[in-house]
Amino acid sequence: MAADLGKTARPDLTGIEHVPGSKKPDAIVVGDHITRQFGGLKAVDVGHIEIQRGVITALIGPNGAGKTTLFNLLTGFDTPDTGEWSFNGHPLARVVPHKVARLGMVRTFQLTKVLAKLSVIENMRLGAKGQSGESFLKAALPFLWRSEEARNTERADELLARFKLDAKREDFAGSLSGGQRKLLEMARALMVDPELIMLDEPMAGVNPALKQSLLGHVKSLRDEGRTVLFVEHDMDMVRDISDWVIVMAQGQIVAEGTPDAVMADPAVIDAYLGAHHDTDLSEMDEKALEAEAEAELEAELHDTETKGS
Repeated sequence: MAADLGKTARPDLTGIEHVPGSKKPDAIVVGDHITRQFGGLKAVDVGHIEIQRGVITALIGPNGAGKTTLFNLLTGFDTPDTGEWSFNGHPLARVVPHKVARLGMVRTFQLTKVLAKLSVIENMRLGAKGQSGESFLKAALPFLWRSEEARNTERADELLARFKLDAKREDFAGSLSGGQRKLLEMARALMVDPELIMLDEPMAGVNPALKQSLLGHVKSLRDEGRTVLFVEHDMDMVRDISDWVIVMAQGQIVAEGTPDAVMADPAVIDAYLGAHHDTDLSEMDEKALEAEAEAELEAELHDTETKGS
């Protein structure tokens, strides 16, 4: 259980093959044949995926690669066309999001989901699971849940202090900056005491002054023995904090490996920069570039004229 987490030695990843869908020695998530199609576009087409327990795994890829859609499928926020996946051996296909979270697999969103008109501490309390006061009948009997709420509030205050949000405790969540909202969402996720935390672009829209703080918090999650899976476009961040990297392009996993190995993988470079990534533009003849551009323009004009006739 997540409550048994403690500081543990980081798993050794040296023996894992650097191939898409590689087997992991202790996978916390395993998925097979996961697909999702929107009209004529197959947004996700993942044959096999495994997420190693106890490490930070980055999920990267160009815009439109299917990263967030895969997050949504794994956590129950979207329904796949095909596929089966599990968390700690528990099948998750057709399991609704709040039940996925109760199992210890929580996620944050690219656009933060704080409740703007509630205070920061109220947002935190909402994150706790198994609250007796949520029952319609028990809600009218405070003596049944008052001590439980006190424990949840104590836990929330500890997390707010850890994430440097204790000074904002009574402020409306809507008054926080973008970076502070990211911190609040991460802190609220920990109220569930999860084993796996999935972060969707945690650095997007964050003030540079807060980025180092966020990076430190992500690393601390791993140091506690938790597993982290995050989507990110900042390659410096990926190289800095991730232990393993999975690369998606056009809905498929095209590469896996350690950060340094993945950054040098031709399949990854192709996914980000196109098939001509190995051409050094600085060494190309300027006139040749102009001629190529003119030829492409003429071809486009010809196609337009042909369609119009």
